[in-house]
Amino acid sequence: MKYETVFILTPVLSDAQMKEAVEKFAKVLTDQGATIVNEELWGLRKLAYPIEKKSTGFYALLEFDGEPTLVKKLETAYRRDERVLRFLTFRLDKYAAEYAAKRRSLKSNAPKAEVTATEVESEAKEN
Repeated sequence: MKYETVFILTPVLSDAQMKEAVEKFAKVLTDQGATIVNEELWGLRKLAYPIEKKSTGFYALLEFDGEPTLVKKLETAYRRDERVLRFLTFRLDKYAAEYAAKRRSLKSNAPKAEVTATEVESEAKEN
């Protein structure tokens, strides 16, 4: 089954610490037999509301294929790590999986230009 997880790390981390945390969670997935399809580091962004008195956080997305039982293990790893402010993991249905694949292909084909969500949505509406 295809899954996507987004998590927010505390903003006090250095770039190396942030990347190490992302690699740790990717390793949790691969150790359980999952295959990482896509990994995106969205960087430091402003939060919609303060969490633990912090107004910014490092956002990261992992898209993976795996068994449903590994989601619980991944979320346990999130809860045990004090660097994680929030996380959300969800199963992709066939439409969401198509959208994610299209978004990845648009991003890889774009020459150093950012693909915005509105561009992807307008592209999806055309088809």
